Amino acid sequence: MSTSPSSSQQAGPTAVRPPYPPDESSGWVTFAGVMLLVLGTLNVIYGIAAIGNANFFVHNTHYILSGLNTWGWVSLILGVLQLFAAFSIWAGGLYGRIVGVGVAALGAIAALLSIPAYPFWSLAVFALCIIVIYQICAHGTEGRRL
Repeated sequence: MSTSPSSSQQAGPTAVRPPYPPDESSGWVTFAGVMLLVLGTLNVIYGIAAIGNANFFVHNTHYILSGLNTWGWVSLILGVLQLFAAFSIWAGGLYGRIVGVGVAALGAIAALLSIPAYPFWSLAVFALCIIVIYQICAHGTEGRRL
């Protein structure tokens, strides 16, 4: 019996390699993190503006669950959670992916609830949230720690 590895065990040009290096992150997961960062920043800005009754919001608009001030607080809290999720996704682990999908789902629900006030903006935010959820779920483990 020989102690040298057989030719089938040696790494060569025909050896099967993973599609990405083990320490490299997936571009799709990075994209989802960037989208969460953008969504979080916008929600924080709009939340602060709504709490302060800024003039660029339409007055006498009907919201499904309360007034502008309440939606301001909801947007602010959701934005902070989305910012936290973006950095957590970039850190790698399972917890970041779970938090990312959760806050993107909450963002999608909040966007649908604000359709009566801002229909086109709400649909754009909803679409971005769905893209984030898909990218994290479909490509979340590529190049990341499990």
